[in-house]
Amino acid sequence: MTLWDNNEMRLSAQETAIKIYQDKFPRAKVLLLAGSVIRGEATEHSDLDIVVVFEHLKSAYRESFIFEGWPVEVFVHDQNTLKYFFEKIDGPSGVPSLPNMVLEGQEISNQPDFTNALKLMAKDFLEAGPPAWTKDDMDRNRYLITDLCDDLRSPRSYQEMVGTLGQLQEHLTHFYFRSQRKWTGKGKTMAKRWNQDNPTLANEFFDALAAAYKTEESSRIINFSEKILTPFGGWGFSGHRMEAPEKWRSM
Repeated sequence: MTLWDNNEMRLSAQETAIKIYQDKFPRAKVLLLAGSVIRGEATEHSDLDIVVVFEHLKSAYRESFIFEGWPVEVFVHDQNTLKYFFEKIDGPSGVPSLPNMVLEGQEISNQPDFTNALKLMAKDFLEAGPPAWTKDDMDRNRYLITDLCDDLRSPRSYQEMVGTLGQLQEHLTHFYFRSQRKWTGKGKTMAKRWNQDNPTLANEFFDALAAAYKTEESSRIINFSEKILTPFGGWGFSGHRMEAPEKWRSM
């Protein structure tokens, strides 16, 4: 059952965020309520995701706590640490969690100019897309997916197959999006990204995964993996080589 079936419950989250602002972060410049509560996707077990932005901080931090019965996660920054996390953390990972929260977040404070500047920074960053994968990135990930599919052809046990399928879902998701220089997802956001980008392909992917889990027959997910890899060179095993840096040695 969805918690946010009516406006009264949504208002409860907003009121709680106001109290958190007043009680825990009264000197903050901006507080943004984000996450599933804002998107109307929250369940009875959802938490409150809140971005707190100060004029200046010694260092950014993330904190979890319970407030009036709500599980809360706060991401505490100033404008410069936000920019660093966008460019140095979320950018290379390809998973834009923080800029998405800033862009979608509902302002609880009353600093529209400062908030608009933050949202514009997040919007520009998201529209630019993640850094392009190099040929080495592409080849390394083709190899990883090929290796996982080979493990699925003759799994030693159902337990091993389950572990391999979980890894394949993650690596294949990242490959599909990053090979096209698109933002990817992790955990529960993987399915959302697939459905936003290509609902038909998303159904094919997750139906193939479900069939493997249910029947232990992996041919559909292996065939799907090949379909995703083919435009970029197909299976990647023969001739694959990864060179370790010279400094990786014990002295």
